[in-house]
Amino acid sequence: MADLRSVLDEATDAALISPETSEKLLYFLMDRGVVIAQGYQAAQPERPHTLAEELLSVEPDTETPRFVRGFHDILITIGVVILLSGLWGIATLYAVLPAILLLSEVLVRRQRLALPAVALTIAVFVWTGKFMTAWFPISYDFLAPTHFAIPLLAAFPIALGLYYLRYRVPLSFALSVMSGFALLLDLFVRAMQSFGSDPSFPLDNLRLFSVVLLVAALTLFATALYFDLRDTRRQTLRSDIAFWLHMGAAPALLYSVVFVFIGQISFAEADQARNGWTSVVVVTVVVLMLIGLVIDRRAFVTAGLMSLGAAIFGVFRTGGASVDTYLYLTLLIVGVIVLIIGVGWVPLRRLTLRLLPQSLSSRLPPTL
Repeated sequence: MADLRSVLDEATDAALISPETSEKLLYFLMDRGVVIAQGYQAAQPERPHTLAEELLSVEPDTETPRFVRGFHDILITIGVVILLSGLWGIATLYAVLPAILLLSEVLVRRQRLALPAVALTIAVFVWTGKFMTAWFPISYDFLAPTHFAIPLLAAFPIALGLYYLRYRVPLSFALSVMSGFALLLDLFVRAMQSFGSDPSFPLDNLRLFSVVLLVAALTLFATALYFDLRDTRRQTLRSDIAFWLHMGAAPALLYSVVFVFIGQISFAEADQARNGWTSVVVVTVVVLMLIGLVIDRRAFVTAGLMSLGAAIFGVFRTGGASVDTYLYLTLLIVGVIVLIIGVGWVPLRRLTLRLLPQSLSSRLPPTL
């Protein structure tokens, strides 16, 4: 049986229904369980009984964001990148935006190509930044009294939000939300500097600022989780939106937790607190991995791997190992963690969900 999205796209191309109606009809049918996602079988095969068999069993992937539907997408994306790069070099800034929108009309709205849609969304993001910095040159001194970051940051959620309303690209919605959080953080800092009579904020109040960053990161994670839990079978556009939001929420949670730890110490104690910082990073990454297993999002694992590697690198260096030794040991340990999580994701997640209450596990994405 043909894929529902492909059928609706064909109906849109034949001018039988509008693109807006196609999206609404897709959500309507999916929410009512009319179409079962590919990869789900009516009768589940018998599960292995031993732990070794379960860990070594091969399971289908449960997290498949729709980036590429074929090599055609890759070829078109390469052409888009080359074309816009050349146009950016020889034309004015005002000539690039019509080209981006024209390509979006053909490749995104008409042909529904996923990877070119990501590339064009990034192009809109870059164009917005260049356009706003041309009109509002910002000071790179974070504490400078003449700071024009507010108009710059305000432009991103507006531009990307409008792009999403027109073309329904999940990445544009996620970037709009994340840039909106960045705008709110900047407004908070400016309010504390202006109305709080503290021009050196946040340097003078690292503890308060670190808590605000942590609250913002938790709110971003809650937003991603909201979209995720509304589509636990990963069938609609909400799942792709949640994927991109999780990609931003995972590092935000990691570094905000580290910043909370840093905010509790003075700069004079920073060198002595290196071991404590390393422990915080390792523990936080482990917690993010467990969260990723529970909600079935590998983004929480991949986002913290580089920081985990840096933390392990710091442990070996503090212990006085040679350069070659702690460098290769870091690569070895991180590689082992990646392979264990990657190969055993589905059985590990199944084992993790067994430890949760039924009332909670029933609201999470199902295991295959």
